[in-house]
Amino acid sequence: MKYIDEYRDRELVLELIEQIKKASTKNITLMEVCGGHTMSIQKFGIPALLPENINLISGPGCPVCVSSRKYIDQAVAYARLDDVIITTYGDLIRIPGSTSSLDQEKANGADVRIVYSVLDALKIAEENKDKKVVFLGIGFETTAPSSAVGVLNAHKMGLENFFLFSSHKIMPPAMAALIDEGVQIDGYIAPGHVSTITGAGIYKDVAEIYKLGCVISGFEPVDLLRSILMLVRQLEKNEPKVEIEYTRVVKPEGNVKAQQMLEEVFVLEDDWWRGLGILPKSGMKIRDKYKQFDAEAMIEVEVEKTKEDKGCICGEILKGQKNPKDCKLFGKVCSPSDPVGACMVSHEGACNAHYRFNRN
Repeated sequence: MKYIDEYRDRELVLELIEQIKKASTKNITLMEVCGGHTMSIQKFGIPALLPENINLISGPGCPVCVSSRKYIDQAVAYARLDDVIITTYGDLIRIPGSTSSLDQEKANGADVRIVYSVLDALKIAEENKDKKVVFLGIGFETTAPSSAVGVLNAHKMGLENFFLFSSHKIMPPAMAALIDEGVQIDGYIAPGHVSTITGAGIYKDVAEIYKLGCVISGFEPVDLLRSILMLVRQLEKNEPKVEIEYTRVVKPEGNVKAQQMLEEVFVLEDDWWRGLGILPKSGMKIRDKYKQFDAEAMIEVEVEKTKEDKGCICGEILKGQKNPKDCKLFGKVCSPSDPVGACMVSHEGACNAHYRFNRN
C-alpha cells in the first residue's frame, strides 16, 4: 500500500477486526507509549472496534507531559531575564508552571518566540548578538537529533549566544520502569517516530528480559489494528518479540546518521519523569565538549520553588493506572483552553485526546 486512504479502507479495517476477534482468546492489556498513537487511537475510535477482552491504555508517550514542572519553572525564569530570548515549539508555551507559563510571560512582555525548527532559533541568535537565545529542547529520540544539529551548527558557526535547555529523554527506561512498578501490561504498541531514529533494537530487552512483545506501529487505523493483531498472535503463541508493522518508514537499524549526532552531542544521565520519578540513564544532557551551549551550565538564574497542582492525576494517567475521565478536574476546571495539567495541553496528551475525541 502506498497511499493514506488505503490505510483507512473500511473493508480492510473490518477484516482486521474479525481477525483480531478470531485470534484472541485471552484478556489482554496493551499500552501505547507514543503521543501520536494516543491521538490516533482516540480519533479513529479504535477501542470501540475491539472485542471486550482487549484493553488499550495510554503510557508516557507525550514528551511535554512527562517533563517536570521544574523544567517549566526554569524556562519561565529564563524568560524573565532582560537579555534572554526564549525559542520553543508551540505546545510547550501553554504548559503551566508553578505560578506562571511561557504564554503568560510573553503577555507580560518577555521575548518568547514560537519556532518551527532549531534552525529558526539559530537565525534569531545570529540576528540578536546582544541577546542570549535559549532553545527549549524537549522530546524523545524523535526531536533530539534536531537539537543536536542546533548545537553542532552553533559550534560550526561560532555562535556564542545560542543555548540549548535540554529536557530530551529516551523511551526504553520508562517502558522498563512501568513493568518494574507492576503496571499490568501484556504488550507494547511501540513508538513509530522514535523508532525511525533508533531502529528496533532498543526494545530488545523489553522482549527478552520482561517477556513482553513490542510491535512498532504506524498511525492510521489499519496500522494500529494490524499492530494489535500482531501482538495478539504473539500472546496467543507465548512468543514475545520485537516486530515492525510500520515497515514503510521504520528500518531495523534506524537512522544511523541521526544516532551518531545524538552520541556526539549528548550523554545519558538520570532524569525525572512525571509519574515515574527519577529513572537511571533516561535523560539526554549536553556533553562537556559542548558545555558552552548548555543553558543550565552557562546561564545563572534563580528558580522559584516548584509546586504541583492538587487534584491533577496526570502522573497516574501517564502510567496507565488511571483514565483521563477518572480525574475530577477533567472537562470541568481542566480543558484544552484552560488546562490545569500538562496532559491536557499537548495534542499528544491523553487528556487532550480524550477531551477532543472521547469526552462522552
